Amino acid sequence: MQTLPKKIHVVAFDVPYPADYGGVIDIYHKVEALHHQGIEVVLHMYQYGREESKTKLRKITKALYYYKRSTFKNPFVGSTPYIVNSRNGNELLDNLLKDSAPILFEGLHCTYHIANPLLAKRFKIVRTHNIEHHYYKHLEKSEFSYFKKYFFRIEAEKLRKHESILKHAQLVAAISPNDYAYFAKKYANVMYVPAFHSNNAMDYPGAKGDYLLYHGNLSVPENYMAAIELVKHVFSQLPNTPAIIAGNNPPKELIQLCAHFDNVELKSNLTTEQIHGLIRDAHINVLYTNQNTGIKLKLLNALYRGKFAVVNPLMVDGSGLDAICAVGKNLNEVLLKVKEYLLLDYSSSYFNNRKEFLSEHFNNTKSAQSLIDATDFSADSTPKQRSDKEVLKSLSQLSSFMSYFSL
Repeated sequence: MQTLPKKIHVVAFDVPYPADYGGVIDIYHKVEALHHQGIEVVLHMYQYGREESKTKLRKITKALYYYKRSTFKNPFVGSTPYIVNSRNGNELLDNLLKDSAPILFEGLHCTYHIANPLLAKRFKIVRTHNIEHHYYKHLEKSEFSYFKKYFFRIEAEKLRKHESILKHAQLVAAISPNDYAYFAKKYANVMYVPAFHSNNAMDYPGAKGDYLLYHGNLSVPENYMAAIELVKHVFSQLPNTPAIIAGNNPPKELIQLCAHFDNVELKSNLTTEQIHGLIRDAHINVLYTNQNTGIKLKLLNALYRGKFAVVNPLMVDGSGLDAICAVGKNLNEVLLKVKEYLLLDYSSSYFNNRKEFLSEHFNNTKSAQSLIDATDFSADSTPKQRSDKEVLKSLSQLSSFMSYFSL
């Protein structure tokens, strides 16, 4: 008797290709990894500002559905968070009801229908990309505009209350050990599934690079504020060392600041391939953040593709990646670390140590298989708690990860 292939619905908050920013990087490469493991993926996407990408996505999916996000909604009306309420179309629900396959909701953003009685017997997974109300509080602190600060403050409180919707999921897949610890205290059926990423192999990038690099989406307050701090307190203090700030849509303040320093160059609106080339050829990828939400996929990318990485503690907090980075407690220490590592060659021993660590703990194939193993693909998936054995296995894997370099 022929066995039918396993199928899963994935509901994405954005079109995940091109995979050129944090959240969609995780989604795209998760779908790709599930496909390579023989899972048929039905991909549902909310579209706003990004074009349809049917050719690339068709290669790794069974079916594609696009929905327009309702961005015209007033974000200050009602108790449902705007990021959820603007993704509330009934067309999605109708398409999910065409079969009884499990459903993977990407982020709280996509959970509008998760408590619907029509989905009561479905196996439902929520991939948490952040502790969302923490993330929005950080956005509030980083924002200059009073209107935006007010929106982020209101949205954070709505997200805090909305988070309880996770009780309707049979599985919560946290993206970082820190997030796992938070959600596991509040909900059953939480597991740690590392971030999916674009790097399936590592090539030695050479011993020396030509410059320092900070990269990120420069339209995001967290990122452009980090770039401003690095230019002011690190890059400008090294006038004989070229430094590059790279990312899309930089604000006017950052453009003007970079123009003041002869050694600092701003490169904007680059392709993914161009960003990867900059990461590879830099001697040090310098990454800085004022918030420790989720996991920083740009750091993972830098570690897979680049040479040395100098970071601050919040960039690696709870991720275990401090084991393969140079960490400066503040901007002054970051500057000292940069000066130190500019004198060093990125040797094969550095490279091999990092390769071993990343292969063990951020392996897309392993992560996809753990997600598959935890999912009930039977036709009638009634809500159930994971067994004690499964919970202990998840905790054991997490403990092993966090203690990898603790000796």
